[in-house]
Amino acid sequence: MNSIAHVDKFKALAKMGYIARGVVYMVIGGLALLAAFGKGGETTDSKGAIVEIMHQPFGTFLLLVLVIGLIGFVVWRTIQAVNDTDGHGDSAKGLAIRGALLVSAITHGLLAIWATKVLLGDESRSRQGEKFLSTDMGQWIIGVVGLAFVCAGLAHIYKAWTASFERYMQIPHDKNIWANPLCRFGLASRGVVWCILAWFCISSAMSANSGEIKGMVDALELLRESSYGIWLFGIVAAGLFAFGVYSVLEAIYRRIDVDTDFKQGLGNLRESISRSH
Repeated sequence: MNSIAHVDKFKALAKMGYIARGVVYMVIGGLALLAAFGKGGETTDSKGAIVEIMHQPFGTFLLLVLVIGLIGFVVWRTIQAVNDTDGHGDSAKGLAIRGALLVSAITHGLLAIWATKVLLGDESRSRQGEKFLSTDMGQWIIGVVGLAFVCAGLAHIYKAWTASFERYMQIPHDKNIWANPLCRFGLASRGVVWCILAWFCISSAMSANSGEIKGMVDALELLRESSYGIWLFGIVAAGLFAFGVYSVLEAIYRRIDVDTDFKQGLGNLRESISRSH
């Protein structure tokens, strides 16, 4: 019974994780939309979104909840990858998806650490890694990261095209009428941004020029300065906001299946702790 209670608490933490990711992307997309309409917004990334949240009324409390949510998301992503809760299997494709889930756990873990620093009053962005990335080994790493971004971007676009996310979600029919196109729009937009980031990384590695590390802000600015200008930028900004909403919908409707091994592991862990005392 206690192990079931622990699983329920874990599921709640996982849902908080999806909401945390959703809030970050809604801030990113919302600020970019304001910039697109000339209402004083700006292009920012995940870290910028966290700083923006910190500066809001009750920002400290909101950021504390966000950090807890991000930690929950890290734990859930790790369980998804290791325990294969979504049944991807051990094929090459399955292992690639599970590997991507593990990478997601790592990146969100780093974001949680940085959010904790902001919570403690440190909003500076470290640039210590740029010296290493200018080395030959650093160039190879940038190139590999670029290829990973290509795979992630195309996977998002494919997921949007096929609406494969629906197999893991139980959205009521009356809500799915608008939720389905919104989720697909959000996934495709995030995929486009990932592909632009891939182009930045690969071109940087090939030209041996990594003095300036580019990220989501640069991707959005590239869209704003493109031939279609503010319209393309606005559409992708709206898409990133939609991806945030999609994450919140995952928190509400996604099946979070914690398998028997994990439940047993929780029980064994609890018994071990009890015996140690």
